[in-house]
Amino acid sequence: MVDKLFIERPKAGLRALLVFSSKVNSCLATLVELEELVGSAGLETVAIVINPRKIPHPKSLVGSGKLQEICDQASQFDAGIIVFSEDLSPSQEKNIEQAAHRRVLGRTGLILEIFAQRARTHEGKLQVELAQLQHAASRLVRGWTHLDRQRGGSGKSQGASAGLSGDGETQLEADQRQLRARTKKVKQKLAKVQRQRKQNRKARQRSETATVALAGYTNSGKSTLFNTLSHADVHAADQLFATLDPTLRQISLPLTGKMILSDTVGFIRALPHTLIEAFKATLEEVSHSALILHVVDAAAAEKQERITEVNKVLKEIGADQIPQLLVLNKSDLLEMEMPVIRRDSAGTPISVSVSALVGQGLDAMLNCIDELLAGELVQTVVTLNPEQGMIRAKCFKMGSVIREVTHDTGVIELHMRIEKRNLSILNSALMQR
Repeated sequence: MVDKLFIERPKAGLRALLVFSSKVNSCLATLVELEELVGSAGLETVAIVINPRKIPHPKSLVGSGKLQEICDQASQFDAGIIVFSEDLSPSQEKNIEQAAHRRVLGRTGLILEIFAQRARTHEGKLQVELAQLQHAASRLVRGWTHLDRQRGGSGKSQGASAGLSGDGETQLEADQRQLRARTKKVKQKLAKVQRQRKQNRKARQRSETATVALAGYTNSGKSTLFNTLSHADVHAADQLFATLDPTLRQISLPLTGKMILSDTVGFIRALPHTLIEAFKATLEEVSHSALILHVVDAAAAEKQERITEVNKVLKEIGADQIPQLLVLNKSDLLEMEMPVIRRDSAGTPISVSVSALVGQGLDAMLNCIDELLAGELVQTVVTLNPEQGMIRAKCFKMGSVIREVTHDTGVIELHMRIEKRNLSILNSALMQR
């Protein structure tokens, strides 16, 4: 892990003590989520300590009495790691570790541990490393045992005043310098990935192939839905953040033809900003899509809260204005008939009930996608003379030709289904003939 490169910390086992702040996390659902996060990190919860403190203690978050209780509980249950339900300041983290002699993780650090385990592709590993580096930068604080000063010699070359003996570079400064250098290198590599993704998107736009992005709370069944629709083998598991790496597959629709389906990382309540920044290249697939399939675990008790949290992230990445279709997955757990399609007052589909696992309601969902994508399409017939081959080629390049009819006179009829925004471009080309 990145932080181990720069900070000496107590070794952690696989047994975890959870410290749950009832002030910040007022509902049971968030405690369940914390336990799921801990389990997804490969840790075993052995005990839970409730912290009811309303005002955080500046040194230890929990206060001296509660801190002693945490230390005692960790010793009693042989917990090698202490996990907090909220983020800690660098100094709070250091103080608790020194008191407990155990590894301490806040919420962001825990999620980063999971991400580091899940990343499989080169891009995914780069994104996780960037997030780790950004997080580690704030953990480099004075007071860690190994940050002792390296004594320098004399002279300006050692950073001292001319002719005087002075201190050399501190270990803290050396760590900061190494961290900055590595962060810069990783950002450069990710920028290259981002440029490649941009080129790929432009190619899809030129071919008029719409991208439909899957988005939703983690463990809502996005990857299972993706695999079922595209016959792919993306890793899907009943755990948080099972999928980190973006995957794209082509799917055919009856009305609008080809589309690109994109699977992305799952969202979570209060998704750390460092993760949003690190996964910017990936999340751009969502922000540049024609339609978002917002996948929801229909059986989750906190369904509405999760919808709200996902919409917050979509707004942060600039995707809040993209049309959405709410996909209520796992509806089979509710023992309800499928499909159930809800429409707005204009008759536009806004939600559909499905079960990706058992394959119910998927045809209805595809019809809804087709209908939403076709909303911006118009049908027209273009008549061309034999010498207008360039315009004919342009029509085919748009990917909008349904049928071509050639008459005995050489006149060509192109029956087209084309986006409204491209219709004016085509009309201008026809007027110049």
